Amino acid sequence: MTYLLSAARVALGVLWLHEGYVKFHAGFGKADILLVADGAKSNNRIPGYFEFFAEHLLAPTAGLAGIVVPVIEVGLGVALILGAFTLPVALGSLFNLMTYWSSDQLVGQYPVMGALSAVLIACAAAASHLSVPAFLASRRAARTPEFADA
Repeated sequence: MTYLLSAARVALGVLWLHEGYVKFHAGFGKADILLVADGAKSNNRIPGYFEFFAEHLLAPTAGLAGIVVPVIEVGLGVALILGAFTLPVALGSLFNLMTYWSSDQLVGQYPVMGALSAVLIACAAAASHLSVPAFLASRRAARTPEFADA
């Protein structure tokens, strides 16, 4: 089961890396964020809390958000692939996806990414057994001498 959960973690990481890569490659930025923020005003599928968020926080910081969004996606991808902080990163992944869904920005892979995030949240410890931090911890433990009580 550890192998399957680790594979799910890495798969989700690859999907996040892809999302960030696509945004970087396409020149994602301020205009894209403003399009989402402006769309929140006229789309009746957008919940009120996201409309408020878009108007009062997203639109005024669109330039910064246009840079931060792909950086967050790449960061999520790298952390998941490495297996670093699996539970908080999986929670961040699901939160990020919920933000996208709230803004009515649903693409085909998001439901899969949401399901993988939920699985990782439920099984974070097992999903982290095969990870770079676990490997480094085992190497450190192997080098640390055991001292018997005198």
